[in-house]
Amino acid sequence: MHSFGQLVQSFEERFLNTLPFPESPDNLYEPCRYLLRLGGKRVRPVLCLMSNELFGDIIEDAWHAAAAVELFHNFTLIHDDIMDKAPLRRGQPTIHAKYGLTAGILCGDIMNIYSYEQLGHITRSLPQVLQLFNKTAIEVCEGQQMDMDFETRDDVHIDEYIQMISLKTSVLLACSLKMGGLLGGSTEGNANKLYAFGKNLGIAFQLQDDYLDAYGAVDKLGKQNGGDIKANKKTYLLLNALEHANDTQRKQINDCMACEDESKVSTMLQLFNETGADIACREAVNKYSQLAFDALEDVAVTSKRKEGLHQLASYLLKREH
Repeated sequence: MHSFGQLVQSFEERFLNTLPFPESPDNLYEPCRYLLRLGGKRVRPVLCLMSNELFGDIIEDAWHAAAAVELFHNFTLIHDDIMDKAPLRRGQPTIHAKYGLTAGILCGDIMNIYSYEQLGHITRSLPQVLQLFNKTAIEVCEGQQMDMDFETRDDVHIDEYIQMISLKTSVLLACSLKMGGLLGGSTEGNANKLYAFGKNLGIAFQLQDDYLDAYGAVDKLGKQNGGDIKANKKTYLLLNALEHANDTQRKQINDCMACEDESKVSTMLQLFNETGADIACREAVNKYSQLAFDALEDVAVTSKRKEGLHQLASYLLKREH
């Protein structure tokens, strides 16, 4: 069994050395190469490889599935950055900022197509894998639309937020794990448990991200906390605070969202504390973390083979930044 770090290194070397993009037209493919060489955690593709290794040696099909996941993920990042008008990605200019809007749109399109080109190399369980990948791709788009819709809505409920982060973030983690299992010859039951593990892990990770953005130590975050508060993002903390606030507190929250004072972050954090949103968020992280670990525990392979996935999940959920 390989560690997460070993598989990240192996995937990175193989992926970057065998990028499928031709040299011409350079204005189409150079932006793609630029983004992929900026790196990233490579969590999604490596989860596919780790779940594949639960059932034996990593097979060639799993490497193609992992590459497909990473290409698709980066396609979504390109188009998300365009929609968000984001100037930076991984500390460097985003594709549309560096190469222009047209290049960003086309680069995202071609990267999505090449993700399917990678799936085309798979020889085992392709119908199941393709159906799962297509379902996931649709759900990611649905989640992004929900996220955009939330920006103009004042009646977003917590259940809707959980659904949104599940679609936008979690299902691709779940898909990666399930694909790796299917390609390794797992039963449908085991594959579904891996999917549940990834889905709940993704939800817990995003909820913890919400919490850390508000309460994380500045020296650990590497940035000022409260970015979501300043942007009036409808996070779990904000939605929970609004749901449990009394009339006075609700007015204070709405007034705080409407202001741009330097005290905005500290004022909102105090309101989160007063309404119990901080505790509720931590409890939600624990809830979905436990669901994830329970699902992994139920995967019918020896505990020894699951150690890598368990350690990775523990690391992701116990981070401080």
